[in-house]
Amino acid sequence: MNIAMLSGLIIFTVLLVMLLAGAPIAVSLGVSSILAILPILNTQATVVTGAQRIFSGISVFSLLAIPFFILAGNIMNRGGIAIRLINLAKLVTGRIPGALAHTNAVANMLFGAISGSGTAAASAMGSIIGPIEAEEGYDAEFSAAANIATAPTGLLIPPSNVMITFSLVSGGTSVAALFMAGYIPGILWGLACMIVIYIFAMKKGYKSTSSFKGKEKLMVIWQALPSLLMIVIVIGGIIGGIFTATEGSVVAVVYTLILSLFFYKTIKFKDLPEIFLASAEMTGIIVFLIGVSSIMSWVMAFTDIPTLVSNALLGISNNKYVIFFIINIILLIVGTFMDMTPATLIFTPIFLPICQQLGMNVIHFGIMMIFNLCIGTITPPVGTTLFVGVKVGGTTIEKVIKPLLWYFAAIFAVLMLVTYVPQISLWLPGVMGYIK
Repeated sequence: MNIAMLSGLIIFTVLLVMLLAGAPIAVSLGVSSILAILPILNTQATVVTGAQRIFSGISVFSLLAIPFFILAGNIMNRGGIAIRLINLAKLVTGRIPGALAHTNAVANMLFGAISGSGTAAASAMGSIIGPIEAEEGYDAEFSAAANIATAPTGLLIPPSNVMITFSLVSGGTSVAALFMAGYIPGILWGLACMIVIYIFAMKKGYKSTSSFKGKEKLMVIWQALPSLLMIVIVIGGIIGGIFTATEGSVVAVVYTLILSLFFYKTIKFKDLPEIFLASAEMTGIIVFLIGVSSIMSWVMAFTDIPTLVSNALLGISNNKYVIFFIINIILLIVGTFMDMTPATLIFTPIFLPICQQLGMNVIHFGIMMIFNLCIGTITPPVGTTLFVGVKVGGTTIEKVIKPLLWYFAAIFAVLMLVTYVPQISLWLPGVMGYIK
């Protein structure tokens, strides 16, 4: 057994054992990576190399965007925008059968895009719309399933921290291009779920709700407009070249602070320390993950593990469509037991070279991968959005899984479209000039 195979065996065996034992993912990554270096270097050099890789992995300017987007999202989550976005969504969907569930879907797309968190969207929207749906006679399982299935759309519709992470680990892919590439797949996800909602609503006889009238419509739009403007200002500024993604994240923080403190007046200055602390804790977890994953990336590159995996996959078939399907299945399985950030950090260096070898654009691959991992957030056993959605929906996983299967089928169909129709991801970045 050569060094590459030995290191690869060590890194994945130790990682799997530690994860099954319940060790934190960051610790599992760090320990397995350090042990994998030992066959290559001596003990002292291993420790030094590990420290160097952590430092170099987090010493990237673009990483500053992550804590600021997290902070902006936390401010918006506490800033009382959920009900305003729900009213706006209700204005759009009020006359469709099952209107409240459709409102939930559209509101999740809007709120998730602003907060950048599927979990926050599921919690905020489910806790507000759920009781209203119950009063209208909606089944708790139906309401919870619709909320859970549509919550991850905001992870595809920018701004999205996982896209920034992918940009880093893929060698500096344009964040703005990834942002543009996520819009159509994210919207298609939401629309596919709305088709399922419509079918269920017709079957169960859920009627539309009364729509807003006259001046009420203008008031709803006026109250939601400032929140929606954040997307226009931040994303517009990034794609317009006015500022970088990192600078845009700072603009997002300043804008949300002004909006929540002075316009909506839903946050007081005394609330800020708690928000800052929560954002710092979340940032620390993500940055540490990125640092320790840099050790793993170095080990895999040094031992040429991606080439071994590539040869193994190409040994199964030389048909790129078959290989893409296999990679999708692997990522779907990975997403069921691993969070998005570590999964992105671990599997991008493995699968990206294979897909590029088969002619897939790096932006297309990034969206395909993120789409897969988004599905993992609503599947057991580690689906955080699933658990939150079930809790706020007042039901159980056992009861909600059955209706969720129909949503999974619709989402998987969209995943296949995203995988095999590159222009779904690449058309908008191409129009904006990011792809020549």
